[in-house]
Amino acid sequence: MTASPLSNSKFKWVFLFLVAVFTAFQYYTLTLFHIDNRTAINDSIIANILLALCCWLISNSLSYYQPKGYKYLFVIVWCKVLAGIYVYALILIFDNIALYNGDNHFFLQLSLPVRFMFALLFIGSMATISILWYTQEENNEFARRKNESDKLTKEIELSSLREKLQPHFLFNSLNSISALTITQPKEARKMVHQLSDFLRGTLRKDDTLTALKTEFQHLELYLDIEKVRFGNRLNTQISADDTVLSKTLPPMLLQPLVENAIKFGLYDTLDEVTINISAISQHRYLQITITNPFDPQTSHTNKGTGFGLSSTQRRLQLIYNRTDLLTTEKRDGKFISILKIPQI
Repeated sequence: MTASPLSNSKFKWVFLFLVAVFTAFQYYTLTLFHIDNRTAINDSIIANILLALCCWLISNSLSYYQPKGYKYLFVIVWCKVLAGIYVYALILIFDNIALYNGDNHFFLQLSLPVRFMFALLFIGSMATISILWYTQEENNEFARRKNESDKLTKEIELSSLREKLQPHFLFNSLNSISALTITQPKEARKMVHQLSDFLRGTLRKDDTLTALKTEFQHLELYLDIEKVRFGNRLNTQISADDTVLSKTLPPMLLQPLVENAIKFGLYDTLDEVTINISAISQHRYLQITITNPFDPQTSHTNKGTGFGLSSTQRRLQLIYNRTDLLTTEKRDGKFISILKIPQI
């Protein structure tokens, strides 16, 4: 059952005000036909109380049954029936209390068609308002459930993306640790501790926005692990003004992009490679640029665009409902990823 419009306090007071206005109007109209004050007052009060009850009845009944399509004909019939009951009840009450006698009784008989039409108009208006009200309530409820469903779907998908990011990096790190345990056991132990610190921070992450400074600190843990894997071949440069370090972004957003840069920058060369990461404030955005060397002649086509790019693009779409916040370009032997995070 949907709440009746009469349960809304504002609408209820408007309805009672209209009843009072119609009561006063009916009293004034009756006096114009030379009906005495006592009869006019009693007639107006009784008639409009009954009319208000009929309006409440039609509104309440529609809360249980809301017609669709051709079934609106039943509402029209129900309004006519209620208007007829209203007129019949008036006759019974007026006769019982002997409100109209003599010539006045003849006036009552003449006024019945007008009373019926007025009641039908009033009850029909209430029925229309109630149908619109219930339809709007139903649409609002549907929209609320859809929003909750979409939100839950987004949360599940974001959680799935986070769960995919961890094993993707973890497997690479464990393979490196396995290789180091024989040749460089001290470096292997160091990498285990670094990996532990990194994963501990990762497990505490959700999609609550975090400061860029905190994200950089977490990124440094990841880079320390990668530098153990690649040695002197991997160099990184992180540049950002103090003014942008307090800007916010979703956590764990940079690591997959930097991992993608390392993948494309180091896997096809034995030379030293520098990954540049810079952050600036641009209008109402935090812009982060990640640049790595890229040689289309040696790059394998089976690498695709990388899981880091696709996962980050999807996360941004789910969080901000936009698809233009991550762009990439290849220029002068460089692969450039440009990330824009809206700032409130």
